[in-house]
Amino acid sequence: MKVKVLVIMIMIGSAIGAMGQNRFERDTIQTSGGNLVITLIGHSSLLFNYQDRNIFIDPVMQVADYSLFPKADAILVTHGHGDHLDPIAIEKIVKPETEIFLTRLCFDKLKKGKVCPNESFFIAAGVPVETIAAYNITGLRGNGIPYHPKGEGNGYVLTIGQLKVYVAGDTELTPEMAKLKNIDIAFLPIGLPYTMAPGMAVEAAQKLKLKIFYPYHFNNSNPEEVVRALMGTPIEVRVRSLK
Repeated sequence: MKVKVLVIMIMIGSAIGAMGQNRFERDTIQTSGGNLVITLIGHSSLLFNYQDRNIFIDPVMQVADYSLFPKADAILVTHGHGDHLDPIAIEKIVKPETEIFLTRLCFDKLKKGKVCPNESFFIAAGVPVETIAAYNITGLRGNGIPYHPKGEGNGYVLTIGQLKVYVAGDTELTPEMAKLKNIDIAFLPIGLPYTMAPGMAVEAAQKLKLKIFYPYHFNNSNPEEVVRALMGTPIEVRVRSLK
């Protein structure tokens, strides 16, 4: 009887977890190494499932209940702001072997993980990853300090099969971004005043010669501006439910 009850409880728990995740949009993209399934959780929070491994980026409880998600094989955190770094969300998805990759300031807050400075390289759950500086050039606070100072944030370029997927983090169009080559898919932020204006994101997408562009981190910006600006170009703009 106890065994039956336990099995029923596990089945119910799995069903609830599946229902919790089903409200999020997913895209499946074919790669040379198998399908990449992207779950667009909200704001800047993403889940990449590839070869039965789960790579979470910027998990935060303000957009989802992470107790309903599968455990993480790797977690990438772009920077230390509360809409990107959430210790509670991370605790919901870690297991003993989960790898966490983050910046120095994030490590200081989380007290664990591997520090990866700008322009470094690592392997996350079998996926090669490069870090790209993410920062503001023109977006300044009233005291003249950038919303995101150089050196404090990372973008990540993941090589998944034959594809290069760039998750930019909170940034503007920087010289480091402009130098990137062979990017196929990019998540570029359009949330003023903290990141790029939609027009700057369009310029970035064109410089990168993207195949697929996901605007994310909207804040009060309208992603339809990006759609209109790139209509008729080779760049496919995918607008999903990311606030």
